[in-house]
Amino acid sequence: MSTTADAPAGPQPSHRAIENLIARYAELVDDGDFAGLGALLEHATFTGSGEPASGGEAIERVFRDTVILYADGTPRTQHVTTNLAVEVDEQSGTAVSRSYVTVFQALPGLPLQPIAGGRYHDRFERHDGRWRFTQRRVRITLVGDLSQHLHQAAAPR
Repeated sequence: MSTTADAPAGPQPSHRAIENLIARYAELVDDGDFAGLGALLEHATFTGSGEPASGGEAIERVFRDTVILYADGTPRTQHVTTNLAVEVDEQSGTAVSRSYVTVFQALPGLPLQPIAGGRYHDRFERHDGRWRFTQRRVRITLVGDLSQHLHQAAAPR
């Protein structure tokens, strides 16, 4: 599993590569691929509602311990990332981004609905010519019914 976004061959503009990393995070969570998520965030610190976790194994464990997976191997969610702003410093090989996230979920007996909304604050670095996450901070400010999504539904921060 690559620690960067799946991308076409050849160099990508930095903004596009970073947008692809952000999109890849949502895909991995919604696919229930927590090993892939750990690989994507291998060089990062993840801060959600609990203590910060650093490195792929620790971040994978956080997701395995908190997110409920169903028979199809997914959490039955869709993470929608919007209002994305990316600022790249090409000279230093660093970047920051901020965006909104809305999480939708649907299950038998639970109609499609938003279950959480908040913000992502991310940091990136370019290493060996490729961008990677160094930090993801998640701040959930709007909470719906998380009872079918998280083992221990967390309060907003």
